Amino acid sequence: MIQFTLKCDRDHRFDSWFQSAAAFDKLKASGMVSCAVCGSTSVDKALMAPRVAVSRAPQDRPEDRPEPGALSTPSHPAEQALAELKKRIESQSEYVGMNFAAEARRIHAGDSPERPIYGEARPDDARKLIEDGVPVAPLPFVPGRKSN
Repeated sequence: MIQFTLKCDRDHRFDSWFQSAAAFDKLKASGMVSCAVCGSTSVDKALMAPRVAVSRAPQDRPEDRPEPGALSTPSHPAEQALAELKKRIESQSEYVGMNFAAEARRIHAGDSPERPIYGEARPDDARKLIEDGVPVAPLPFVPGRKSN
């Protein structure tokens, strides 16, 4: 895993983890990397300082540290707002996974009960939903079932 500091075309900066540098390049090329603040997909790596290990203080015990991969509490008000939005959507909506486009169409046509849903769709499927007047919007986060 590698952590990159990223910057969008609106100059928002945020950090994100990727499996490798090649994984970042692949995700960016497919439009899957977006700004954590505004949702822009015009994102590039920002200049970063390397991490330098420092000696641990005696009270810094391994059992006091968070689990590997655990994220810290949001440090920016926008991050806090996104975390609250994610929690609300995930608690008040049904996750339909990769069936999102089909289920959204069924709900729009009245063939499935109306309810709040969220999930995943390929960019071309999402574009077709919008063109066909199905009310959908991209989420500014990755669904919890897809997080590391």
